[in-house]
Amino acid sequence: MNQEFETATFANGCFWCSEAVFQRLRGVIKVQSGYSGGHVPNPTYEQVCNGDTGHAESLQITFDPKLISYQKLLEVFWTTHDPTSLNRQGNDIGTQYRSVIFYHDENQKRLAAESKEKLNEGGIYDRPIVTAIKPLTNFYPAEDMHDNYYNLHPLQPYCFYVVKPKIEKLKKYFKEEIREVSK
Repeated sequence: MNQEFETATFANGCFWCSEAVFQRLRGVIKVQSGYSGGHVPNPTYEQVCNGDTGHAESLQITFDPKLISYQKLLEVFWTTHDPTSLNRQGNDIGTQYRSVIFYHDENQKRLAAESKEKLNEGGIYDRPIVTAIKPLTNFYPAEDMHDNYYNLHPLQPYCFYVVKPKIEKLKKYFKEEIREVSK
């Protein structure tokens, strides 16, 4: 990958939802769905869904910091999921759906902690933020069937009723950062 690009890794619920959101941002080069934070090497989707591997469904986002900042990615992260819900996003329940920022370096750790603290102090949410901030120790790409899922299946019921509203929220709050996505 280009030396000028950076990587962010987030877990914020189902990766079908998160992938579709981050793919639509200018400056995002690639979004890879996968599994982070667990103890089983190369887990499968079925293993992660069983909740026994310790992994969270996550994304690795390759981005051009000249076009979009890590701080802006954090803003999108906080805005497009519920960071106050422990091990759950909507009807998706389990530790694999937990909210985590997996930082790649000390600067990302600092920026993540500062943004979380600012949101907690600002009273943006009715409950405290439960999002963990942890060092990235592993990332295993998900199976190919998960790649570009929403864009390939926009009328699938889960995509239509769960993913599409997240994209609409993104368009509402981040319209200046949006770009078109092709299948």
